[in-house]
Amino acid sequence: MRYGFAKAYAKLNLTLDVLGLLDDGYHDLEMVMQSVSLCDSVAVRIGCGGDVSCISNISYIPNDERNIAVKAARAFLDATGINCGGIAIAVEKRIPSSAGMAGGSADGAAVLRLLNELCNFPLSDEELCAVGLTVGADVPFCLMGGTALACAKGEAMTELRELPDCFFVIAKPARGMSTKAVFAEIDNHPIEKHPDTAMMLSAIEKGDISSVAANVYNVFEPVVAADVRDVARIKNVILDGGALCAAMTGSGSAVFGIFTNREEAERIKRKLGRRYEDVFVAEPVSSEKVRRCVLIP
Repeated sequence: MRYGFAKAYAKLNLTLDVLGLLDDGYHDLEMVMQSVSLCDSVAVRIGCGGDVSCISNISYIPNDERNIAVKAARAFLDATGINCGGIAIAVEKRIPSSAGMAGGSADGAAVLRLLNELCNFPLSDEELCAVGLTVGADVPFCLMGGTALACAKGEAMTELRELPDCFFVIAKPARGMSTKAVFAEIDNHPIEKHPDTAMMLSAIEKGDISSVAANVYNVFEPVVAADVRDVARIKNVILDGGALCAAMTGSGSAVFGIFTNREEAERIKRKLGRRYEDVFVAEPVSSEKVRRCVLIP
């Protein structure tokens, strides 16, 4: 019996654009994504008998085939043909659900990394990402992490320069959003504004956090904010608190702001915490740190 632990880092969308539809009917996306220090903790044990099992500290999260962590374990077994003699997964959730922060995908990516290491690395990073894509569109990014441009369904990634030091205040309203519903809604509304991805890439390359903040934009935000009023409320608190910017991440409904001063970030976290349960201060996480997230005792 062998076991290991991993951190499953959340992601934020610095930009999110919908360019159209791909031939297979999926949306053609262009996103600049960032790993952040808010994370779940994932433990995997192999050789424990039985099939694939999963438990978590959140009662409403399914522990069966609907859980991305379970899907990832099964995809790994299918891809490698390895008999692990049973896989037991335990997830301690901190990343809020239905937030647009890839919490489930991060857990799935951590399971893939753990199983690959526990089984003596049968898959390369490229092969792990291919397996991850069969589980979820955000899993390849969660495997590689850091700062990256992701295109198509999210699988075509270009690693970017690390962000300068900064702090993210993240707050999620009580009401979450269904990714499927948000995509359906945006298909029925013209996109009036798109992010300037080229300007964002230039700002990141220059290491200019003010310019990065000036180019943060998410095309889903107007659609979600029209339905979830707390998105605008949280943005206003963050901006009034001195943030360089504020925007929704992913398909929502979590909102983040970028600060250069930790004390200011912590102050706004406390203010938002009086009204919202899921409020965090996080920092950027590098690709190297994401890829070395595994601990095998």
